[in-house]
Amino acid sequence: MKVARLVLIAALVAGVSYIGSWFLDLPPGASTAWKGAGVALLAVYAAVSARGRDGWLLAAVLAFGALGDVLLETHGLVTGAFAFLAGHLTAIALYLRNRRPGPTARDWAAGLALLVAIPAIAYLLPVGRDGAGLIAIYAGGLAAMTAAAWLSRFPRTLVALGAVMFAVSDLLIFLRTGRHALDGFPMGLAVWGLYFGGQALIAVGVARTLTPRTS
Repeated sequence: MKVARLVLIAALVAGVSYIGSWFLDLPPGASTAWKGAGVALLAVYAAVSARGRDGWLLAAVLAFGALGDVLLETHGLVTGAFAFLAGHLTAIALYLRNRRPGPTARDWAAGLALLVAIPAIAYLLPVGRDGAGLIAIYAGGLAAMTAAAWLSRFPRTLVALGAVMFAVSDLLIFLRTGRHALDGFPMGLAVWGLYFGGQALIAVGVARTLTPRTS
């Protein structure tokens, strides 16, 4: 487990320090690699911690996230979104395999609210309406992932919160699309901070639940 802890620390350092790269005149390849390193190392952390199929599903979720980070920079928003959507679908499978026992009516209501609200908000946010339908379809997968996280047995203060942070980060991306006044450091910090922080919370929350400490 010492190796897993070291990899997690490296992931956090890479993800947080990526913000500093915005102020450096780096070649595009170096900047892209730095961007992908944080979540890629979270995937390695999950793989090192894996003790069964669910652990490997978590590693796959994070690997798709890292791939999405890179593809956004190299191939654009649509291609990157496909990688993230694959990650969302894998996460849904993971969470459904680990459903919360005896969810209450309030649990179901909250899950339904997430499932409906996220695509609806995503559809309304873009300035250009031509791609709003496709954005809503992607957001449907994002919403299903978030609702499934809420209804899973994993700790909500880590995993469900992380999923919601991921969703809010994507909604901020849709909000700033076409609104150049929002293309500044504060918005970039919010988008990246919510996204990477959410991925880190998901990684730690799921991994620690699947591999509990014995001492």
